[in-house]
Amino acid sequence: MFSILIPTFNNINYLKFCIRSIKKNSKYDHQIVCHVNIGDDGTIEYLKNEKIEFSYTDYNSGICEGINNAARLAKYDYFLYAHDDFYFCPEWDLILSNEINKIGHNNFYLSGTMMNQGQITFNCGNTPDEFDENKFLNEYKNHNYYDFQGSTWAPSVVHRDIWHKVGGLSEEFFPGNGSDPDFNMKLWNMGIRIFKGINNFKVYHFGSIVLRKKISQISNKKYGSIGAKIFLIKWGFTIKFFKKFYLKSNTEYKNALSDPIKDYFYYINLLKCKINYLYIKFVYNRISKIN
Repeated sequence: MFSILIPTFNNINYLKFCIRSIKKNSKYDHQIVCHVNIGDDGTIEYLKNEKIEFSYTDYNSGICEGINNAARLAKYDYFLYAHDDFYFCPEWDLILSNEINKIGHNNFYLSGTMMNQGQITFNCGNTPDEFDENKFLNEYKNHNYYDFQGSTWAPSVVHRDIWHKVGGLSEEFFPGNGSDPDFNMKLWNMGIRIFKGINNFKVYHFGSIVLRKKISQISNKKYGSIGAKIFLIKWGFTIKFFKKFYLKSNTEYKNALSDPIKDYFYYINLLKCKINYLYIKFVYNRISKIN
């Protein structure tokens, strides 16, 4: 069984739909834990009525702080991080449990495959009211991706011991951009090499509804998102570099990853990262002096 961690910010219609899908389409009973940001749209009353546990802040704490708060209430061994705009497909948990049993240990990061807004294009509606559930349930098995390497996004699963060893999500990545690859980088550094996306573990993703879309993005076209900059400064290379040379993201999954081959292309791309790193540091230092 899983502790399903869901951050939400005044998004009650999507949250209700997400939770309904979990209850309807799960083979087993799971613990659902939400983190409520503000929640003055009826979210708190709804969760209380449904007897669903939740943590709370009276401000938008973002994804990372919210998930970390929810994780403190988790009681099962496996933490599943989900967005409130997901619809879980039938027997998702049986598929995931079987995958975990096949691995035989807890040194892994597993994720699902997103439909509609994600790896698989299959539109059955952009809101819960528009969603054609009958069509979706009749046809979703016909739409497939493949088991893929290097997943860095929700829905994702790790063992609670792994979660606590790396300290959960890094809250400097507010409101959440860059926090997923950062979490994976922390897992990589502790020796984890299984980063697997599972084709048959599917969710329908309404998209662009989660917390990070609820506040203004601190970003610009020239320099990218603040989350990407934080990752670069923290780890010394870009998210794109990490995904390409370490995680081999979106290639077909065959087995556990090995350390990257440090050839000419690796070092040329790493050099580009270092130049970008020095430039960003220079810009930030100038801004700090001006302020």
